[in-house]
Amino acid sequence: MRQVTERSVTVWMITTHDQPADLTVSAEAPLSGRTESQIVQVGSNAFVQLITLALETDLTPGELYRYRINFADEQINARWDQERTALLYTDDEQLNFRFDTELSDVLHGSCRKPHHPVDDALLRVDQLIEQERQGQTKRPDMLLMTGDQVYCDDVAGPMLQAIEQVVDKLGLFHEDLDGAVIDNTSQLSGHEFNFYQRENILPQIELNTALSKLFFGAKKKPVFTSVNAHNHLISLSEVIAMYILVWSDVLWRDVSFDKDRVPDAYQDQFAQEQEQIEKFAAGLPRVRRALAHLPVYMIFDDHDVTDDWNLTRGWEEQVYGNPLSKRMVGNALIGYWLCQGWGNQPAAFDDIVSKAAEQFTANGLMEHDAFIDTLFEFEQWHYTLATSPPVCVLDTRTRRWRSESSLDKPSGLMDWEALCEFQQEIIGKQSVIVVSAAPIYGVKFIEAIQKVFTFFGKALTVDAENWMAHKGTANVILNIFRHYKTPPSFIILSGDVHYSFVYDVRLRFRRNSPHITQFTCSGLKNTFPDKLLKKLETLNRWLYSRHSPLNVFTRRRKMSVRAREIDTKGADTLLNHSAVGQLILNQDDEPAVCRALCADQDTIEFPPHHDDD
Repeated sequence: MRQVTERSVTVWMITTHDQPADLTVSAEAPLSGRTESQIVQVGSNAFVQLITLALETDLTPGELYRYRINFADEQINARWDQERTALLYTDDEQLNFRFDTELSDVLHGSCRKPHHPVDDALLRVDQLIEQERQGQTKRPDMLLMTGDQVYCDDVAGPMLQAIEQVVDKLGLFHEDLDGAVIDNTSQLSGHEFNFYQRENILPQIELNTALSKLFFGAKKKPVFTSVNAHNHLISLSEVIAMYILVWSDVLWRDVSFDKDRVPDAYQDQFAQEQEQIEKFAAGLPRVRRALAHLPVYMIFDDHDVTDDWNLTRGWEEQVYGNPLSKRMVGNALIGYWLCQGWGNQPAAFDDIVSKAAEQFTANGLMEHDAFIDTLFEFEQWHYTLATSPPVCVLDTRTRRWRSESSLDKPSGLMDWEALCEFQQEIIGKQSVIVVSAAPIYGVKFIEAIQKVFTFFGKALTVDAENWMAHKGTANVILNIFRHYKTPPSFIILSGDVHYSFVYDVRLRFRRNSPHITQFTCSGLKNTFPDKLLKKLETLNRWLYSRHSPLNVFTRRRKMSVRAREIDTKGADTLLNHSAVGQLILNQDDEPAVCRALCADQDTIEFPPHHDDD
């Protein structure tokens, strides 16, 4: 389930046929409306459908609605009726959802890597909905997925084998390649470098430097993380298959693994990854069920496309200047539009849909590069939900404030024009929820390390990608918070960093400071190296305590940033567990309640500070 408004309900699905679906919604009786099903063919047996029911009357806030998807063909409808029973909760006969405009319970999470050795926190969402169906607490209002819903650049060997099988089963379209050692993506499956060695398939660029270094060499990060990107997805068919496999269990039923197809040197790694992938797939029936029962909104971060996506001007010049790397980034962006962005705000993509008809045909992909250029030029990935408070979802990836002084300096996460649009969107409102993939207020010691590496031209090495890394962006975003018309109540939801924390922010030397709460929850299925995080947290506490003189040298020196402390899980202020964030909003000006619903079934609350603390 995707966008739900007072007058419309949108559902996303992939079918093996091109018959348009019909959507009906009912309370006591069916509601009057008109269904539009927009279809994009991505394979001989694969059709992405976005189904929107435009209603003649408003939905009633708080009401439980049932919905049904039907097809005109009786055989297809019978198959679907049989399949949808797996999506129903106990004693339910139809799929259902609640519609709310006054937000009180919002879930958010990011960074869901299938082969990471932790449980999938999205299973907690299914539990919450099931509890409501059993007569307990009402289900959350929505789920915000705030980045890295898929990892196109960090793919396990077993997942890549599953992707190949889905590509074949659905006849997902292959494509010709320019600048690669293969002519067509159909040649990937049998290539000697297909598993764990894909950097050898990529071309060379000037000065004898491998273009693949941008995708693979920069992954060696001694300060923070080390990411294996040697199975990087290349084709659009692989990207589409990845989306199907991370959200649905249906095609996993026919997937098999063969470690003998993998070079001997990687077979132990393959076996370890297979154990995690099989555990991930076993939870997908409940994930798929949950995603069918509450509105889901999404925004990209880098791994939805590739690590360090648009991090520096130099990165952009090299990647977009080569036909193959540009195609790889473009394919991931097409996948994002089809499987994530489109459902956020269907009406915003009408022009994209009309141009997609020239690209996606029954005979395959026809205007591939032109369509990629269309998406690169698109500037409406951000959106605002007309709720109370409104939810403003930022695009921090495609409208960058690029450094003019150096190719290697990090770009600002949003340029001046995008920041001005953001300010106009929120100005004068009483309260607002802002979704930023990366935390606006990060851990100061970690940002200081990133600043040092940036000074020596090594921004890529440490993912120096934070709001304070670019002077222009930092000054503008902080000035927005200091503006006298900034909403008095301001909540920021973020992810990206693979650990969770809550900051309460106030302006220094101002009595009427807005109440700013930043709730960072990451990841849904990812964590930070535990020992390293504890050391970084200790150093941050020593060097950047509340009254430390080092705070004077930060861009946030005019703001008081206080971390909420927790006394469990062996953590001080940084929680290192896979979790989905739960934001509970109070109607009586009480501080927002921030909880981490951990995949291991623990619930960790970040208690707010009291004024006399």
